[in-house]
Amino acid sequence: MSRRKIFKTEHLQRQVKNYSEHCCVPLCTASAKFNGVLSFHGFPTELELRRQWLVKIRRDNFTISSHSKVCSRHFATDQLIEPKTLDGRRRLVKGAVPTLFEWNHFTAQTPRASVWERRERPTEPVSREEQEEHIDVRDHDYCSTPEPASLDMSSQATEDNSKTLEDLQKQLQELRVQREFCLQRFAGSDDNIRFYTRFPSYNHLMAFWFLIEPSIYKMARVTRAISAAKRNEEVVTHARPSTRQLLQPIDEFFLFLCFLSVGLKERDLANRFNVHQSTVSRIIATWTSFLTTLLGSQCIWLTPAEVQAHLPEAFKDFPDTQVILDCTELRCQTPSSLLLQSEMYSTYKCHCTMKALVGIAPHGAVTFVSSLYGGSVSDKEIFKQSGIAALLTENMAVMVDKGFLISDCCKCKVYCPPFLSKQKQMPAYQVRETQAIARLRVHVERVIRRIKENTLFDGVILLSHAYNINQLFAVACMLSNYQNKALVKKWVK
Repeated sequence: MSRRKIFKTEHLQRQVKNYSEHCCVPLCTASAKFNGVLSFHGFPTELELRRQWLVKIRRDNFTISSHSKVCSRHFATDQLIEPKTLDGRRRLVKGAVPTLFEWNHFTAQTPRASVWERRERPTEPVSREEQEEHIDVRDHDYCSTPEPASLDMSSQATEDNSKTLEDLQKQLQELRVQREFCLQRFAGSDDNIRFYTRFPSYNHLMAFWFLIEPSIYKMARVTRAISAAKRNEEVVTHARPSTRQLLQPIDEFFLFLCFLSVGLKERDLANRFNVHQSTVSRIIATWTSFLTTLLGSQCIWLTPAEVQAHLPEAFKDFPDTQVILDCTELRCQTPSSLLLQSEMYSTYKCHCTMKALVGIAPHGAVTFVSSLYGGSVSDKEIFKQSGIAALLTENMAVMVDKGFLISDCCKCKVYCPPFLSKQKQMPAYQVRETQAIARLRVHVERVIRRIKENTLFDGVILLSHAYNINQLFAVACMLSNYQNKALVKKWVK
C-alpha cells in the first residue's frame, strides 16, 4: 500500500473517532460531530494536574475514561499549540488547566491580590514644602481668559439649544393633547365643539364655564353623598378639588356634555377618557345633580315687566302673552309590569313614553319645565299637576295649541286656535287669528326640537336611567338657554 493511501486511511479513522467525541464540561454542548474547528483533549495522567482539571470544570466524583474530553474553547490561547500542518492536531502546553467556562462568560478571572497586598498601610507624613512642590500650576490657570469668539459661539449654541428644547416641549405637549380625548383637544374647532357640547363655539362654552366654575368646589360627589347618608351625616365639601380625581373638572364637564349631547355610552366614554366605566357613571350622576341644583337655583320664570322688555315685534297683537306652552314626549323602554305599561303607554305615539310640559317666553327663553309623567296622562292633567297655574295671574295670557283645553282651569287669558264648528267655513277674523297664533306658537316646538337634539333623548330611554332622567331633561332644558341663540335675530341681541 502506498504512503498516500496509508495517510488517507489514518485521516479518515481520525475523523470517525472525532465524530464520537464531545465535551464533558457542564453546560457545554460542543461535539466533534458538527464542529471541526474545536479540538478535544483528554485528562492528564498526573494526579495533581488531573485534580485541578476536575476542580475547574466542577465535576465531583467523576469517573474519567478514555472518552472523557474537554474542548479547546475552555483553554486560553496561550495554552494551545497550533499545528504546523492542516492535518495535525492542536496540542496543549505542559501544565495547561481549563479556565474558560459558561459560568464565567468564557473570560479569564483576574488573579486576586494577596493578604499582604490588600492590607492598608499608614502613609508617611509629607511636609508642606513637598506638597507645594507637587502642585501643578498648569491645572489651575485662573488668570487665563477665553477668547471673545469662543464666548460668542458658546452663547449662540446655548440659545439654539434652549430654543430647540422649547420647540420639542411644545411639540410633545401638542402630541399629548392630540392623543388624549379632552376639551383642549377640540379648542380650535368650533364645529367639533358644537357637535360634542351643543355650544356654538369654544369661547361660548368657556363663558358658561366661567359662570359655574366658582361653585364647582362646593360640588358633592355621589360616593361621598352615599357614604354620608349611610352614616346619617352631613356631606362635607372641600375648597379644592381632590387629588384623587382622575380628570380635571372641566374635562368632567366635557364628559357629561358628550353623554348628554352625543348620547355616547358609558363604556365608550370610559375608553375615550381612559378611565373605568364606574368612574364615568359616578361623574355623570355627580354633574347631573350639581347642574340641576346650580341651574335650578336661578329663577327662570320671568316677571311680566321682564317679558315686556324683551317682547318681539311679532307679538304686537298679543302683547300680554306671558308664556307659550306645549308638551313633549320621550320614548322609553316598555316596563314588564302591566300596570306600568298602562300608565306609560301613549296613544299618540303608540309606545310607552314619558311626557313633560315646557314653557317659553315670547322671545324664546325656556321659563318653565315640569317633571316627567307617564305617557297616558293628558296635557290638561299635566298643566294642573305641574304647578304652573299658580304662577299665572289675571293680567297674563297663555298661548297653547288647540289640543290644550285649559280654559276652564286657568284664571288667565288663553290664546288657542278655535276648533272648526258645525259651520262649513270659519269667519275671516277666526282664520286670521288661527294663522297668527299658529305662526307664533310654533316657536315653542322649535325650542323643544333644540332640546331634543341632545342625542340622549333620540333613542329609547332605559328604565335603569329613570332614577335621574328627570334631572337630565331639566338640565338639557336649562342649558338650552345658554347654548342656543335667539330664534329670531331681531328679538334678542
